[in-house]
Amino acid sequence: MTSNTQIKALDVPTAIVQRRSIKTFKSDPISPELLKQLVELTVAAPSSFNVQSWRIVLVQDEAQKAALCAASWNQKQIIQAPVTFVFAADAAAGEQDLTPILEQGAATGAWNEGTVNYFKSAIPQFQAGLGDKRREYAIKDAMIAATNLVLAAESLGLSTCFMNGWIEEQVKAVIGAENDPDIGIAVVVPVGYAAEPRLNPGRLPLSVNVSVDRLDNPYQR
Repeated sequence: MTSNTQIKALDVPTAIVQRRSIKTFKSDPISPELLKQLVELTVAAPSSFNVQSWRIVLVQDEAQKAALCAASWNQKQIIQAPVTFVFAADAAAGEQDLTPILEQGAATGAWNEGTVNYFKSAIPQFQAGLGDKRREYAIKDAMIAATNLVLAAESLGLSTCFMNGWIEEQVKAVIGAENDPDIGIAVVVPVGYAAEPRLNPGRLPLSVNVSVDRLDNPYQR
């Protein structure tokens, strides 16, 4: 079993540069304490109006893992990894009761009374104005949280794999959301201890896909 004790966390730049998508995992479990730390760092992510529209499901049960694997074109990393985070997104989150979010923002001192009163009307208005982009905005917030997860995991000695190969309706069924049209799946991320090394495949020169002010002005530094 891999020890979770005395882990010296990597700094953020090192975690970013070092991280690779791992496709083969050891069966070693993640301690409950470390898993809780990962969850807390994941949901520390920012979101639009702090609505936190992500709905994160930790898939750990063996039968659930098998079902999720089948819904993901039988990619075995889901079965191998001790836990897989399914990042779902609730397109209707901004239309629900916002009282807990508003009260917490006020209690922490982050939002004054004027801000709270503004958000009471601004959030529903913004949500209504999104129209058919409600899902897109919720998915964006879920992806930001997923990025927090993979960097936190890397910094704490764990490995991850962003997975975009799955059948959405089947994944929704696995997590019990098959009858909720407002739930979308953003990404699936197995987490565990790597059973393989993976080298950096490199990146294109910055001038290829980074520009200044306009797409036709390549970044040259």
